[in-house]
Amino acid sequence: MENNTSLPTTSSKILVILVNWNGKKDTLECLRSLQSVSYTNFTPVVVDNGSTNDSVAVIRKEFPEVPIFETGKNLGFAGGNNVAISWGLKKGFDWFLLLNNDTVVDPDFLDAFLEAARKKPEAKVLGAKIYLYDKKNEVDHLGGMWDSKIGEFVSLKKDTDEMQKVDYVCGAALFMHRSVPETIGLLEPNFFLFWEESDYCYRADRAGLQVWTAPKAKVWHKVSSSFTGGKPQMHYFWWRSRLLWIDRNLSSVEKKSLYRNVILPDLWKTLRHFLLLTLKRRKEKAKRNKAGLLGAIHFFKKKFGPSPRSLT
Repeated sequence: MENNTSLPTTSSKILVILVNWNGKKDTLECLRSLQSVSYTNFTPVVVDNGSTNDSVAVIRKEFPEVPIFETGKNLGFAGGNNVAISWGLKKGFDWFLLLNNDTVVDPDFLDAFLEAARKKPEAKVLGAKIYLYDKKNEVDHLGGMWDSKIGEFVSLKKDTDEMQKVDYVCGAALFMHRSVPETIGLLEPNFFLFWEESDYCYRADRAGLQVWTAPKAKVWHKVSSSFTGGKPQMHYFWWRSRLLWIDRNLSSVEKKSLYRNVILPDLWKTLRHFLLLTLKRRKEKAKRNKAGLLGAIHFFKKKFGPSPRSLT
């Protein structure tokens, strides 16, 4: 791979991508935090994913210099980022940072990302150490590893400054060299929400583009504030995207074992909980289980895109 030519320098051009969907308050706070970043050769852009409020006008008024791409509809996290990644490749950016709009950043975090990339030239995807916004010293995420026994990823939360090779890093602050999209293409838009970054990291690693943590790059994340649809939608997307990830990334033998030992028992448990909670008239909890089952059904029907209106 092109390790020598892709090493970061003091002139490396970085594109910082924020996807906004009716989240003007969060996006403005994130952009303000970027104003204090010590590394200067970066360009922030906002992809507005079909906001139905005055997000674009408000953001443009306070940050007229920041490019805003208006998609006209909600393309999801993957689809929204893909718009800016495609633009950035044409404009010759060297590195791309996918940054959740409900984050604030440490002033030195871009320097830390570049230093991590110099330290590990084989690392072409790097993830920040993500703290909780409301608990400034509590680590929420620092990469993750696939656990085939439970059919999920296990997040690393140890507060360490040592870099680690991982299976995936969180899309809330994912830093990658341009060779990644040039080699493996863009994010898979069918995920829409959840599991898209783990799919992307798996694809990158298979192509020899390693995934590492960059723990000295620090951000603070509001975690779920960017998701305004509520818990039923979260369950819907989590199940649908989980099954899509398994379908795309595991061998037929691995899938068969996982479905037999984990997925089908999990779905049966979810169905039983839904029926029991419905009988007990615990409507809100029943809705979450129903949404998860619907997500699984829609995966098998290959029905992707936004969640059904009934969940919003």
